Amino acid sequence: MAFNYTPPGKNNPQDTRNMIIFGVVAILLWLAYDHFVGKPNQQALRAVQHAEATMTPEQKAAREERLKAELPVPREDVLSKGERLPFGNENVAGSFSTTGNRFDDLSFRQYMTELHGSKPVTLFSPAGTEHAHYAEIGWLSEDTEIKVPGRNTVWTVKDKGAFTAEKPALLTWDNGQGLVFERRMSIDSNYLITVKQTVRNNTKQAVTVYPYASVARRGFPTHEKGPGYEGPLGFIDGEMEEISYGDVAEEPAFSKASKGGWIGFGEKYWLSAIIPDQKGSQTYRFSSKPNEGKLNLLKTLYQADVRNDAIIIPAGDSADNITYLFGGAKKVNLLEQYEDQLKIPHFDLAVDFGVLYFLTRPLYFFLTLFNSWVGNFGIAILMLTLLVRAAVFPLANASYRSFAKLRKVAPKMAELKVKYGDDKPRMQQELVKLYETEKVNPMAGCFPLLLQIPIFFAVYKVISISIEMRHAPFFGWIHDLSVHDPLSIFNGFGMIPWDPPTLLMVGPWSIAMLILMLLQKQLNPPPQDQIQKDIANFMPWVITFVLSSFPSGLVIYWTFSNLISVIQQSYIMKSMGVPVYLFSPDKAIEHHNTHANNLQEATERAKAEKEAKNAKKIEGTDVTDVKQVTEVKEVKESLFGDDTDKKDGK
Repeated sequence: MAFNYTPPGKNNPQDTRNMIIFGVVAILLWLAYDHFVGKPNQQALRAVQHAEATMTPEQKAAREERLKAELPVPREDVLSKGERLPFGNENVAGSFSTTGNRFDDLSFRQYMTELHGSKPVTLFSPAGTEHAHYAEIGWLSEDTEIKVPGRNTVWTVKDKGAFTAEKPALLTWDNGQGLVFERRMSIDSNYLITVKQTVRNNTKQAVTVYPYASVARRGFPTHEKGPGYEGPLGFIDGEMEEISYGDVAEEPAFSKASKGGWIGFGEKYWLSAIIPDQKGSQTYRFSSKPNEGKLNLLKTLYQADVRNDAIIIPAGDSADNITYLFGGAKKVNLLEQYEDQLKIPHFDLAVDFGVLYFLTRPLYFFLTLFNSWVGNFGIAILMLTLLVRAAVFPLANASYRSFAKLRKVAPKMAELKVKYGDDKPRMQQELVKLYETEKVNPMAGCFPLLLQIPIFFAVYKVISISIEMRHAPFFGWIHDLSVHDPLSIFNGFGMIPWDPPTLLMVGPWSIAMLILMLLQKQLNPPPQDQIQKDIANFMPWVITFVLSSFPSGLVIYWTFSNLISVIQQSYIMKSMGVPVYLFSPDKAIEHHNTHANNLQEATERAKAEKEAKNAKKIEGTDVTDVKQVTEVKEVKESLFGDDTDKKDGK
């Protein structure tokens, strides 16, 4: 390989040519940018400035009005206008306007936006606000001549009531054509709003109307993000439908008929859903509508709605319809309670337990059960870890016994490596024979470890999506188990006024996890090649930095699980005659010297047998000292997974 070297002080012709090319390319790029981007932008800016300068006062006023019409309005400004009736209980607080009668104001009393904060989480906000999210319940008619309640309808408050089941609020509206609409509204002690609608037909002919309800929102949710599903969802016609915002925006409206079901929008912790009368048939639909304003300042409007089958009301008669609106926290037990009470199919699936449902659901059950016993989710996680480890105990035992057997046959494996290191097929054949003779199955140690991977992800899912874990404290500095450790070694555990990136939030629990993983690595059999060795050396560090950004509850689980693994593996190795000296330096050195002697003997036997077999082929040729040293090093690495000379201080 040739190297071009130019002594200091002399110009390399190749460097001069590269510098010229770089200069020419830079000039061409600048000219292209100025021609295609810079000048058009300047011309557009001058055109805008000229248009503004030539505007009449009336045109400027109209422009300001358009701008105001398309800008989001502060939520407080909307709520302060017009007549509104308040409602609430110990869990929620809200109000609705008597004009339009939308449910567009709902906040939670028990959940704050920040840990130890005072600002409650807001679910519903009026139309025109930045994060508009609201629900409406009413009637539709195919006859355009029949007036039905709309967003501008002014309702008459007949009875403000207490907004309870015993004393509901009653509102009425007369369409002036002989139809009188009534609404009785109440809320239970949690998050379920009941709206009973009545239409009285005082005309001389039958009228056909359709009960209708929808929940809409502009843009995406702005609350906590996580691994759970967020977007339009519902259980329709026996299937759970989860359609992303992107699919709703790009494809035509989703429409499906069903007898019973529910529809709405799900977030990590919160749910807004419409539950129609489960006795009839309905048509469920997801749709979207982009902002049509010229300034395009408002976000896309997404809507989930349901329309019941037609109701024919004879002259002089009336008809009723009951619709439920859920706006609250996704507590599984509460959703199951409503599911049984209202006969709603699979309302609990609003909580996204994922494809590992068969694992996540039982883990969630035991986690919440343990918390009900001890009153601390951190301790509940430790108890859950013990339960999981007990469930996989037989498999873990098989794994660790396999690892111990591999350590015991390591000298024989080293001899085979010296004998057949140049003949890979023969090497594999001899290894298979050795495994059969010694009754060792290397894969027996891998399967139990692979089994723990889905369990790990299931625990992560449960900790991440459970509303009960939100802002749940542990002991010490862990005040919220659903977020990462607030301390980091990179800022002196909070003593240095600097907030490291999430990837560097390696706190005390992460460090404890790293130490235990390094100890466990020493207990495992040494890798058989350099690639496996490098992976084994770097993996604990990679896992530590990756998990540092995960919820601290997950790190606590994995740390405690590793501690149990170290204790279990150490016990099994000792019971099988494989010494463990993790905390005894003197005994470890003595054990190392014994292994060094066994290594030397294995090396000599392997070399002698190999030289005897190859004597005819290499007669008169001695093995060089370099090759002997290489073979000895290979055997050492096969036995110990490291350079034993370094351990001896050589």
